[in-house]
Amino acid sequence: MRFQDGLRDGADRIGACLTDAMAAFEGSVGDGMRYATRGGKRLRGFLVLETARLHGIPAGNAVYAAAAIECLHAYSLVHDDLPAMDDDDLRRGQPTVHIKWDEATAILVGDALQTLAFELLTDPRLTTDPAVSVALVRGLAHASGAEGMVLGQALDIAAETAADPLTLDQITRLQAGKTGALIRWSAEAGAVLGRADPAPLRQFAEAIGLAFQIADDILDVTGDAEKAGKRLQKDADAGKATFVSLLGLDGARARAEALVAEAEEALAPYGPEAQTLRELARFVIARDT
Repeated sequence: MRFQDGLRDGADRIGACLTDAMAAFEGSVGDGMRYATRGGKRLRGFLVLETARLHGIPAGNAVYAAAAIECLHAYSLVHDDLPAMDDDDLRRGQPTVHIKWDEATAILVGDALQTLAFELLTDPRLTTDPAVSVALVRGLAHASGAEGMVLGQALDIAAETAADPLTLDQITRLQAGKTGALIRWSAEAGAVLGRADPAPLRQFAEAIGLAFQIADDILDVTGDAEKAGKRLQKDADAGKATFVSLLGLDGARARAEALVAEAEEALAPYGPEAQTLRELARFVIARDT
């Protein structure tokens, strides 16, 4: 229950920060930004809060970094849903931004959320240490750019028209960018704020990031579209290779379990203080949405 309670509390805290940050935003772009950031599990933001706690950083300070990663993630989803990308009309059980408004508004909403993320990272209530601010900004820019999330999305788009399905190594590289890079930044953020070695949290994040995507692939085959709040089996319909198509359902589940064990092992230096993160790792592969 500690993890579930913490996840809810973290989501509420992040939501309040986002509400405050967007209070003055007007028109369809402001409405779209608020719409795109409501709901969801806010796992990335929770990772920031929890790893910050491990390093003695109060949630009242760390929440600005947590809200920043949620803005960046929301931007990626708004753009990912566009017709030129994954072409989705549902997200979290609601019409996607370009369906509720239009494509131009969705592009602008995503752009504004991306820039707001970096504005939040320079809020003096997060840190007054310029070196820490620079490290967080530089890290997020790298994680979300042409060597991180954007690269992963580009590889995913290219796979749709490739002559041959991707291999397991290629899918792993794709997802390390598309999904894993932001999860890795989120987990390392607490160590950066605490001026500590981020290596154990990086190892933890790399394992749960891949486990998260494998769980997504499993849910795409076995999940309930109503619970998921989005269209399922898109990859299978498009003939794209996934962890499930390459490993089979049992093999994919076994790989996800092994990754969770790796994640838990990486947390050994933190002892019992990291129990909530261990529960998060288990949640990643047990979730049904």
